[in-house]
Amino acid sequence: MAINAVDNRDEDEDFPVPEGRTPLAKVRNYLADRRSALADQRTAMSRGRTGLAFFRTGIALVAIAVTLLRTFGFGIFLPFDVVLIAGGAAAIYDGLRWYLPVRRDAARDLAYIPPARPPGISVLQTEDKGETGVPEFFRSTAVDEAEAMRGDWSSLSPVERRRFLANDRTDLAEERAHLSSLRTTMAKSRMGLAFTRSGVAFAGLGIALVRKFPATGWNYFNYFLIAVGTLMALEGFYWYLPGYRAGLEGLGRFKRSLQEPGIWGELFPPLRTSRKSYPPLKASQAPGIWGTTGLALERTVLADRRNLMSRLRTVMAHSRTGLAFVRTGMSISAVGAGLIAFLTVSPAWGIFDLALILTGGVLIIDGLRWYRYSERTRRQFPYCYGDLEINIPDYGIPRSRWGKVMFSHDDL
Repeated sequence: MAINAVDNRDEDEDFPVPEGRTPLAKVRNYLADRRSALADQRTAMSRGRTGLAFFRTGIALVAIAVTLLRTFGFGIFLPFDVVLIAGGAAAIYDGLRWYLPVRRDAARDLAYIPPARPPGISVLQTEDKGETGVPEFFRSTAVDEAEAMRGDWSSLSPVERRRFLANDRTDLAEERAHLSSLRTTMAKSRMGLAFTRSGVAFAGLGIALVRKFPATGWNYFNYFLIAVGTLMALEGFYWYLPGYRAGLEGLGRFKRSLQEPGIWGELFPPLRTSRKSYPPLKASQAPGIWGTTGLALERTVLADRRNLMSRLRTVMAHSRTGLAFVRTGMSISAVGAGLIAFLTVSPAWGIFDLALILTGGVLIIDGLRWYRYSERTRRQFPYCYGDLEINIPDYGIPRSRWGKVMFSHDDL
């Protein structure tokens, strides 16, 4: 172990310079910046989905007005039809005004894809922001003898321990950035499916008008609705496959994490088998160097806890995406069932209607499958409730003797 006495970068001669705690903190700052940008995108997409709800409401108002107009003509209901059309047009315009900027922003690819990790202990590094303003992340090769040093934890100096813990926190921050990317991709999928539902409503209205009323000049309007609705549905499904893959990857990451030991169990293996064994601390020990290392250990444990919560949030995003599949499937099936129930069915149209019902049914079943697993997972973990427990650390005494403050979800 060689300590640099000039700038105190706590370097080991066998470790790369970026393995120091300050370069690792810089990497974590970049990862935190990426997570914030992804969170901004998800918030914007929530606004976009709200705009699409306005849009669908406007379609419903216009559909009612056009149906009344085609049925009763320019008669006593004309003022009411004008109000409905005006209100529907305003809702459609307002919904698009909310959605289109979000759609442009969603096209920005902010996803974080972790670089390949070699076997052994490696270090995540980054290059400074260049002209693009986006830092590039890459990993070092495996550090020689690092695993052996880590395995002999009790013989490491406090500085060496803190360096390993800093590297652990960076790896945990990297996982959170990746999970945030997966949640953002699933949010894009949910927004796309909301647009698909709007397109299905548009196209369904046009098809119903074509089949219900005789051919007149109105048919140009009906064909316009069908064409626009079809394009909207295809545009929405453009986001479906990436969201589907992200959901499967996020769920797989959560399942794998259940087999991985936490940071506390890695450092103090006896705790995994016997809760009567505690870290090598004595009540008489003063904070000093152990206090500094203890703080680093506690930060790493809390980072590990945040990662568990991030994995659970990803599972919950998986559940919400499954419910988006269900809603989209119900919309498609409802259009098909409505066309069969209320309109004359020819063989060709009958096949088309049944295809809609079956397509919607497949989405519903798949969405319920996603939802079922996620909800079962949610019930198994207390983090999805409002109870909050905060430790009061005192690094001069063993962790088992720390005090706690409990906040019930009823008090929050």
